Amino acid sequence: MEHGSAGRYRVDVDVTDNSRRIPFTAMFNFRDVGGYRGHDGRTVRWQRLYRSDSLHRIDDTDRKAFAALGVRTVVDLRRPYEVTRDGRVPDFTGLTWRHVHPEHAEWDESPYQPGSDLARYLADRYADLAQTGTAGLADAIGLIADSANAPVVVHCVAGKDRTGIVCALTLSVLGVADADIAADYALTAEAARRFAAWAAEVMPERGTLPPAWLASPAETMLLFLAELRAAHGSVEGYLRSAGVTDAQLTALRTHLLH
Repeated sequence: MEHGSAGRYRVDVDVTDNSRRIPFTAMFNFRDVGGYRGHDGRTVRWQRLYRSDSLHRIDDTDRKAFAALGVRTVVDLRRPYEVTRDGRVPDFTGLTWRHVHPEHAEWDESPYQPGSDLARYLADRYADLAQTGTAGLADAIGLIADSANAPVVVHCVAGKDRTGIVCALTLSVLGVADADIAADYALTAEAARRFAAWAAEVMPERGTLPPAWLASPAETMLLFLAELRAAHGSVEGYLRSAGVTDAQLTALRTHLLH
């Protein structure tokens, strides 16, 4: 299976928001990353790895639906102050919360300039995180690789950037085509629209959310993956340099592919 290019891509499977999104009342980007074709024609298992925006908003309405998923591990990629400010996933029987922070610069240090290439801007932010956040990314991949932790939910604030990087690296190791990884990442755009509508109603004081916060163009992920390979030879090469072991890479494929 060939990887997509940054200029054009073909989606190998039907990637739709409705087919993989799990609806909650106040989480807008919670979805299953299963179903994609990977190595040797095998398929990424459903109900093993989920991605989401922040889980601190789980309320009484959503507790039963979340508990029914049987999630064992939540990998929270937010900054420490974001956890302190908003809180963490509520307690559930059998659930372990793991806070893993990939070190990275605040985006305000390199703000998006309206009118410039948004996909390029986001890809550059992701490249920066991949350079400075190696330890955190390796820890996150290691947690996903351990089958005893599954089902796992990976999340940050919007479930787009940090979560998108971790899921992209994971799916790439599983042999999923760049086209499908980019299409999965792009599904966040619809979730962002739902969140923006909700935020305008319940938090009008926040005003209009910035474009870089809401956008998830597929081109961004294609650029990120292509440039990561150019620098490290392969996604696996990058992860090995970050501290992920060959045993963990094997374990990832063993329990997430069937």
